[in-house]
Amino acid sequence: MKRNPRSYMGLAALLSLGLTACASSSPAPAAPAPMPVAGTQAAAPAGPAKAVIASPLGVNLDTVQAGRFDFGKMWTFEFPPMDYFRAEYGFTPDQAWFDHARLGALRLPNCSASFVSPNGLMMSNHHCAREALASVKKGSEDLSTDGLYAKTRAEERVVEDTYVDQLIEIVDVTDEVESKLGNVSDEDRAEKQEEVFGTITERLTKEKGGEAAGINVEVISLFAGGHYSAYVFKRYTNLKLITAPELQIGFYGGDPDNFTYPRYNLDYSFWRVYDERGQPVKSDKYFKLDDDGLKAGDPVFVVGNPGSTSRLQTVAELEFRRDVSDKGVLKFLENRMAVYKAYMDTHPRETQELDLIDKFFSASNSQKAYAGQLGGLADPVILTKRLRAQQAFQDSLSTPARVREFGGLIARLAEIQKEKTPLAAGFGSLLALSNEDFESSTLARAFLGFQSLNAMRAGGPEAGAAIRSRFRAIHSKPRELEQALLAARLQEFSDNYGNATPWVQQILKGKTAQDAAGDILTRTVLFDSATAIAAVEGGSLSPSDPAVAVITALLPTFGAFQTMLGETGPEEERISAKLGRARMEIYGTSMLPPDATFSLRVADGVVKGYPYNGTVAPAFSTFHGFYDRHYGFQTEYAADPSKSPWALPAKWTPPPAGLDLSTEMNFAFTADIIGGNSGSPVLDKELEVVGLVFDGNIESLPGDYIYLPERNRAVAVDIRGIVESLDKVYGMQGLVNELRTGEIMK
Repeated sequence: MKRNPRSYMGLAALLSLGLTACASSSPAPAAPAPMPVAGTQAAAPAGPAKAVIASPLGVNLDTVQAGRFDFGKMWTFEFPPMDYFRAEYGFTPDQAWFDHARLGALRLPNCSASFVSPNGLMMSNHHCAREALASVKKGSEDLSTDGLYAKTRAEERVVEDTYVDQLIEIVDVTDEVESKLGNVSDEDRAEKQEEVFGTITERLTKEKGGEAAGINVEVISLFAGGHYSAYVFKRYTNLKLITAPELQIGFYGGDPDNFTYPRYNLDYSFWRVYDERGQPVKSDKYFKLDDDGLKAGDPVFVVGNPGSTSRLQTVAELEFRRDVSDKGVLKFLENRMAVYKAYMDTHPRETQELDLIDKFFSASNSQKAYAGQLGGLADPVILTKRLRAQQAFQDSLSTPARVREFGGLIARLAEIQKEKTPLAAGFGSLLALSNEDFESSTLARAFLGFQSLNAMRAGGPEAGAAIRSRFRAIHSKPRELEQALLAARLQEFSDNYGNATPWVQQILKGKTAQDAAGDILTRTVLFDSATAIAAVEGGSLSPSDPAVAVITALLPTFGAFQTMLGETGPEEERISAKLGRARMEIYGTSMLPPDATFSLRVADGVVKGYPYNGTVAPAFSTFHGFYDRHYGFQTEYAADPSKSPWALPAKWTPPPAGLDLSTEMNFAFTADIIGGNSGSPVLDKELEVVGLVFDGNIESLPGDYIYLPERNRAVAVDIRGIVESLDKVYGMQGLVNELRTGEIMK
């Protein structure tokens, strides 16, 4: 499946894509407090509060303090910040305002979206529609290159196998969950929690109308387990795609411009949502078009589904990420990018056939994200701010009653990080072992084939059917690419564990990683898909097969890696949940939001540029800059204009008649967003849509664990730029009229 280029593969996902006989877990978030509590004093706490942070040149770390919004402004609809909005922006949204915002917002499987007409018209990003574009093409169409422009409802394209959710109700189930999990051991907690969530989901689904009525219930954990809500969704499965521009316009600037600003990008798509009777969904809870637009300093609000943040992790957990886990992930991604880049440079035709550009962009997107996060973790000012908040939180836990309930928890989390530190080599060597986007198909087959062998030995010929189904789905790669990917993995074994390690010697047999990979591919039955499937289906796959032998050799090391993570993960989750409850008890919920969980939030901010690269980024970019990028890079890419990330499609050159080049195209603003917010509407105080979130600046990447409004900028497509392009370039006057008047496109 193609990945959303705005998202990146998180550590938990990479860890889970290996040989999983044991459960794996990324470090679970814990909950430090964001601000000091007046009237509480205690001695300097033990554990992570004693961390030593080096002072950068010219910065006195003794003066660094935690900020009011270090832990973000992703407000939940359970605990709306009405008083804060009144104080900050001079208006008091009532419950009806929040209800309208909640019902107008939508969630795709991989993105956010919203209703923008009373007739089921839905707006999201272009990059959230790329799979849909590929699925709705007819014949020899290339909708990625040419775009889709359905000018009548009859031309809308049915999108199969997808859905969109509308959050229609929120039910507090905290007491019910805690009553069932209170005395459960760490080892049994995950299984019991899944059982409890399943019971709640089943009951509420039935109570609210059942699956036949499109009801889908999801239990959401907030404050690291301090609060539980059941989200009741209305799920719509009848979707049609109306329009999405050319990829070169929807991802203008390509990888070089990703996570940057100023941007010149029309990253939008429009869909229509139909009900079970095949009629456009009718609703008065949609976001009308604001034709007046924005100016610098205006307040704006993002309603969407931020994917995941780790802002409640302790300093020790962040240091573990900096020194061990994220460091390993970054190197892993850089290695895979190097393999794909080398192959793409010499095999342009195969690059297109194998869709390697998408895989490379996915890895590159993740690499940029991890590099930005690690850069922030290396910033002593950021860690000091987090340390000050943690010290204040520990001070607030110093009362006798709280010491009895919560004492020692932060210190214990620090101990767990030390226990995991010996696993450092695993984070650079054992990630994504069965993910064919990052792994040679041969080694991915070897992992699944090994599991199938064990399953059949334990349960007979019928056992392991699901594993064999995954096995059959693995696609073969060209020999040269296969060998490069396998060699990269073997080199990581050598680099991280050392050539003298017996199991590494057993795999390499005195050869270089490149030569060992070539030898394995020559002798294994798993390189060719036909012989591989025959061997597994017929039960003839031998443990002595060279590729399977690699798995056998590394299995004890991999098992120890997974076992340690499986053992520490549940304890981290339990501690995080207790600290989450402590934080709620001390600070409440209306002024401090929980970590993102791909659940609906509202984030506030103002339209604002920022200092960068020795100058100042303006609040808005326009079509003037868009064309400047196109013409400014023509000479550099004169030999092959198609390789320019800033080359414009034919529809755009020369500028179409009537196109106003002064129209605002993108804008920067201070709202708190992260991956998952892609496709979120940007709204004004009247809940009129003024923009569409699609990215953040490079300075926002540490936003996984801290929100810094002086640096962070969200980046959105201006609604004025969207309308201008639909009207003057793509001839979508019917859609423009629906956006402006609410009258359905004919």
